[in-house]
Amino acid sequence: MNSNNTQSSILIIGAGLCGSLLALRMAQRGYQVQLIEKRPDLREVHQDAGRSINLAFSDRGMKGIKRVGLEEEVKKLCIPMHGRMIHNLGAEPFMSNYSGRDNEYINSISRTDLNAMLLDACDKMDNIEIKYNLACKNVSLEEAKATFEDYTTKEQTTFSADVILGADGAGSSVRKSMFLNKNFLFSFSQDYLTHGYKELSIPPAENNGYRTFKNALHIWPRGEDMLIALPNLDGSFTVTLFLPYSDSDYCYDTLTTPEMVTEYFEKEFPDVLELIPNLAEEFFENPTGPLGTIKCSPWHCYGKNLILGDAAHAIVPFYGQGMNASFEDVAVFDDILDAHEGESWEAIFKAYEAARKPDTDAIANLAVDNFHEMKEHTASDLFQQKRKLEMAFEAEFPEDYHSKYSLVTFKEDIGYKEAKMRGRAQDKAILNLLDDGKLPDTLPLKEKLNIVNKETQDILHDDEVIGNL
Repeated sequence: MNSNNTQSSILIIGAGLCGSLLALRMAQRGYQVQLIEKRPDLREVHQDAGRSINLAFSDRGMKGIKRVGLEEEVKKLCIPMHGRMIHNLGAEPFMSNYSGRDNEYINSISRTDLNAMLLDACDKMDNIEIKYNLACKNVSLEEAKATFEDYTTKEQTTFSADVILGADGAGSSVRKSMFLNKNFLFSFSQDYLTHGYKELSIPPAENNGYRTFKNALHIWPRGEDMLIALPNLDGSFTVTLFLPYSDSDYCYDTLTTPEMVTEYFEKEFPDVLELIPNLAEEFFENPTGPLGTIKCSPWHCYGKNLILGDAAHAIVPFYGQGMNASFEDVAVFDDILDAHEGESWEAIFKAYEAARKPDTDAIANLAVDNFHEMKEHTASDLFQQKRKLEMAFEAEFPEDYHSKYSLVTFKEDIGYKEAKMRGRAQDKAILNLLDDGKLPDTLPLKEKLNIVNKETQDILHDDEVIGNL
């Protein structure tokens, strides 16, 4: 099948964030799109209690949004967060900015509002048909057919298309069909953290005011566990508790009574306790969610099926890049369609995976790294020295230095793999130099940057040599 035959029919499974953006872009390219979602229309039914309610939206996500022409619409849903507000136990909170450049910040955005915006745009396209309440039961990969069951009637319906694009999340039915296919060699890994997450909430103050500083991602690092809080447009904050499941004095296994929950917060998060009036009620009503990383290969089979977004590469949320990576998937796929115009779907799918998988593997590893950094290191003196120096570099020499966080979050013109490699080398260089006393306050800032750059290049060279052995 010629990929640029716009009479091609495309079946997209999953109308979440990735699937709805993908459907919109493919329809804009002229394809006939069927978009099937297992849940009800989220614009009509409240759902997803306990799921991540708001997300950190940044430059890579905007890259995907720009492809469909919705950048001005999405900005209306965003609350800028200029850095982390660190709440150390028994100390005054302090702000640790994400960048020394004024134009670099991330945004808090409602998952539901963002998804609804994309579905509204899909509804305006004559060549998109959306169906809800249909759960995918199985996929006939070689035939590009999928069978769905209606939640209400239990009636089963089979849809066919020229190609199936699976954007059906971490629990992907399309990926499961690949995994179970006996004639298809499919590799799959699923790694869970020992921690789970639980959503809580800080209600708005009077007149939709904010009970704490609005334009920051708040973090309460406590070594083994932590809280984070993101602002919402209505004045509330969504609070997420990251806590071990077991083998700790305070863990989900031991926090079994309202008294235990209150005791835990009084000890670890006393300033939060007064901000969450319904703490115990929310704690026991809201589910505890797992935190896992999914990697698999290949992402495509038979030239008729491809998985994207969390279906292909689910990651833990600690770099705020899950949704951004999925949106960037759509932009990369869009580029591949342009670069391979006239070629077969199989050639396009292979080119897409070759271009994209190294980057998604990299952000998966970075997200786990950042989990440990956020809960353990953000409050340390050495980490704060490093951040202070990086902020000065970025403010004074904005074209010459980008921290690892900036490379990952704001430099959408480079891939996650390159950002990881360069960022890790810079981190190692600065921490070693600070620890060895080789960046004294008496040195001019430009000289410090030259020393850091040289040390970074030496580390990159050594890593390259070791990698080639």
